Amino acid sequence: MKKAVLFSGIFLGCIVLGGFLFFLNSSQTNKEKRQTSKQTVVTGVYKKAQLVGTPITVTRNLHAPWALTYYRSSLLVSTRDRGEILEVLTNGKTRTIGRIAEVEHQSEDGLLGITTRTLNGQSYLYAYYSTTQDNRIVRYQLTGTEGSYGLKNAEIILSGIPHATNHNGGRIKFGPDGMLYATTGDAGNPENAQKLSSLAGKILRMTPTGKVPTDNPFPNSLVYSYGHRNPQGLAWTDKGILYATEFGQNEWDELNKIKAGSNYGWPQHEGKTAAKGFVSPLQQWRPADASPSGLAFYNGIFLIANLRGTVLRAVAATAPQSSLTYYSTQADRLRDVIISPDKKKLIFITNNTDGRGSPAAHDDQILSVTLKAN
Repeated sequence: MKKAVLFSGIFLGCIVLGGFLFFLNSSQTNKEKRQTSKQTVVTGVYKKAQLVGTPITVTRNLHAPWALTYYRSSLLVSTRDRGEILEVLTNGKTRTIGRIAEVEHQSEDGLLGITTRTLNGQSYLYAYYSTTQDNRIVRYQLTGTEGSYGLKNAEIILSGIPHATNHNGGRIKFGPDGMLYATTGDAGNPENAQKLSSLAGKILRMTPTGKVPTDNPFPNSLVYSYGHRNPQGLAWTDKGILYATEFGQNEWDELNKIKAGSNYGWPQHEGKTAAKGFVSPLQQWRPADASPSGLAFYNGIFLIANLRGTVLRAVAATAPQSSLTYYSTQADRLRDVIISPDKKKLIFITNNTDGRGSPAAHDDQILSVTLKAN
């Protein structure tokens, strides 16, 4: 009788244990399926914009290049330390179309962002640069034709942006609304990022002549968003939504979705926060893995040039918590990235001669890689 009870207990225990193991295995399998399904979705998203092949050199032997822009089909690049704006010729050589004499360079300041715009039949080049007193945005009339462009008639669009040897922001771009946007750093004074009366630590929005748009979030103010430490990348989605990259202090670099009038936390918060009144980044990275500078958008994908991280990072707009990285084995600091006018090429610049990199032969370079849309 006791043996029968013992065998019955063992048999029942085996059934229970087997059921538990089956449940556990089933649960793990379902979890793995969900993870696999999620990864498949993410991978499918990134197939919308593929980088094809190894980057090829467009031009080389540049000194501290900072920003790229196009004027018609001509590629232009700014050089931070020398205050020069160069035209990249079809044979891979460069020529200087202008040198800004009042550019002041120490450490991270100098000639930074550039962009172009044609208004009422006149073409302009806009430049963001540092002087001994401030950071400012100045526009020049573009003259000549491809291979012989020049600059004349400087016109100050905005002056008095606080500047320092670091944290100067400096990216300028025209948005799909026709307004000029500019990123400004806190210029070494973090508290200014929270002061709406200061132009430091902000994303600014202005008309092409530097006036305050009537639909800006704060009356009579160029401030579009605030609480930024040192934002350096701007890009818009096809729906006209603005995103920006930002350098953190010691904890987190950021990719932010920019909303008019919103506060992005610096210096009270760095990275994600649940605190009321602040906007958290969509994605954050350790500075050693990122230091995100230039930002471009193509076919649903954000493409980010990283300095310390020495990679080109792709982030899908529909999956902003995910990312892919490219060219990690090349160990190049990357400063800016743009899409060619025909949308067939991704163009980016290395930044190894800026005093913080380890220059190789022929640095710095502008590189190009083919874009393949699926």
